[in-house]
Amino acid sequence: MPFKDNLNTGPTLGFVDCNNIPIAGGVGSSAPQGRREVVISGNRVKTIDVHAHCIVPEAAELIDHPLEAPGLLWSNVGDRVGHMDKTGVDVQVLSVNPYWYRAERDAVAELIQVQNEALTEFCESEQGRFSAFATASLQYPDLAAEQLEHAVKTLGFRGVSVGGSVAGEDLANPRFHPFWAKCEELGVLVFMHPLGVRELEPSGRLSGNGLLTNTIGNPLETTIALSHLIFEGTLDRFPGLKICAAHGGGFLPSYANRSDAVITTFPDQVGPFPKKKPTEYIRDGQLYFDSIMFTSEAMRHLIAEAGIDHVVLGTDYPFPWNTAPVDHVMAIPDLSDEDRTKILGSTAAKLLGLDS
Repeated sequence: MPFKDNLNTGPTLGFVDCNNIPIAGGVGSSAPQGRREVVISGNRVKTIDVHAHCIVPEAAELIDHPLEAPGLLWSNVGDRVGHMDKTGVDVQVLSVNPYWYRAERDAVAELIQVQNEALTEFCESEQGRFSAFATASLQYPDLAAEQLEHAVKTLGFRGVSVGGSVAGEDLANPRFHPFWAKCEELGVLVFMHPLGVRELEPSGRLSGNGLLTNTIGNPLETTIALSHLIFEGTLDRFPGLKICAAHGGGFLPSYANRSDAVITTFPDQVGPFPKKKPTEYIRDGQLYFDSIMFTSEAMRHLIAEAGIDHVVLGTDYPFPWNTAPVDHVMAIPDLSDEDRTKILGSTAAKLLGLDS
């Protein structure tokens, strides 16, 4: 069933920011004429944005989530495609920030079914401009594993999105092992997006100016989540896992050598894991990072720490953290044309099966 701009027929998608807040105007409010095509050394480069937000109102409505309100639907698909055309993004890989991790089993089972089917239908209707990460109810790991298998084998997904925690529980908790095992078995890319460090909010430490719940809280949760996955042995137990962490992996890639040093500085505080230095997990193929950094030097450093094959394009659309994503990558000094091509799309294409 094709997507309808008037939103009156079939499943619809609403586009929101990194905190699931609808945006009333801003980026993408009008569709420009023409389409920017990225060419490097005479070769057309397919650009793939792995970090772009949306929501399925019909799914949110099932648990009375307020995001089903009409004001959430701030832009039709024409506006979004227009912004992609203007900035040189060929494909957006859509994800939904999890708001369902506290829902009851029956309700969330229906929610995920509606959501994944709507994402599939929408992407199929848009002639290759969109792909999507499947969603799953991680609070019920056995159900999440079943949902993921259905999403991959029946609906054709090649990746799945998760939060940085599950209703306050760390992703490294052993009860999530069935889900991680299924991700490894199916070979899917896991896109991890933080939900903030909500346990700090009652203390007031993140209150005041600067939207610190997002500015600091989001990358902090990613840092915590990845660190637990390393130190609690999840990445060792499931060596085939491939996780792409939003916002450049939070603070971890910039200070991972401290995580190496704790093993020798306080050996009695480290258990049987990790089996290798934390910095090695960043570089060995299990962890990937999007390009939502803010200077060329920050990107250069991320590449130096993670390796060129572990960095992919991300925009956080529609929230305008990265309004010129292609130019951002092109401005990084001392990269080869092959390096730029990898970040802009070829690495993500391989991870998500979007090579054709």
